[in-house]
Amino acid sequence: MSGMTLSDAQAPAAAVSLPTMAAVPRVVLIAITKHGAQQAALLARQLPTASLCVAEKFVPLLAGVPNPTRSYSGPTRDEVAAWFAKFDQLVFFVSLGAVVRLIAPHLRTKEEDPGVLVVDEAGQFVIPVLSGHVGGANAFAQQLAELLGGMAVLTTASDVGKTIAVDILGRELGWRVQAPKINITRASGAVVNEEPVAVVQEAGSPHWWTRPTPLPANIQRFTRLDEVNLSQFKAVLWITHAEVTSAHWAQLHERLVVYRPPHGQGA
Repeated sequence: MSGMTLSDAQAPAAAVSLPTMAAVPRVVLIAITKHGAQQAALLARQLPTASLCVAEKFVPLLAGVPNPTRSYSGPTRDEVAAWFAKFDQLVFFVSLGAVVRLIAPHLRTKEEDPGVLVVDEAGQFVIPVLSGHVGGANAFAQQLAELLGGMAVLTTASDVGKTIAVDILGRELGWRVQAPKINITRASGAVVNEEPVAVVQEAGSPHWWTRPTPLPANIQRFTRLDEVNLSQFKAVLWITHAEVTSAHWAQLHERLVVYRPPHGQGA
């Protein structure tokens, strides 16, 4: 296996490279009630690059807030398409059920949708609703919870289980993910279901595991692909600069996810 090479162009046609996050995400704080607007105004002062969008009658509550502000007088649902197009993170001070109904007609894919978060009007809980990993809503929820003195309510299995998030592994280090979507889904399932997973690192920074706890016992680390008994693992996460062959993709049918670190980033 280690001697077989092929260009990425010969990877499966369905292979995708997941997006990287912008250095400074475009954030909008959205409120449609009095208490929501008050909470949004308090948070905005701690997020100087964030925009505010509130129902027109609550604009006086934003007096003295230096952030860019927009008001609207029509139905909130008429504003959602513009928010999806313009911002990376949408923070709603609105009930969770209302947000689900507002965003439902605009959902596309996790590669395209912005992060969507809900904050209760007391500022106690921050709930990522959409694009928790790829869209960055989970990480942003934790940031907002610290600012508000509240709690981030994370429901994604890898966060709850304190294990690898397959779709964003190494993203903060500039790694790109290359795999068909079904492979990412299958590998994620293997990780969270505590099935045997091999992490093969031939390139890139070794400092990708940043949790304070050790790697879960179902994940084994290797330094070369040819060290791995592939029949024993439900998923293989291969961090490499090597060319990946069509034979690799075929042999590891729906089990292989490839990560591409920047060149010059040593293992």
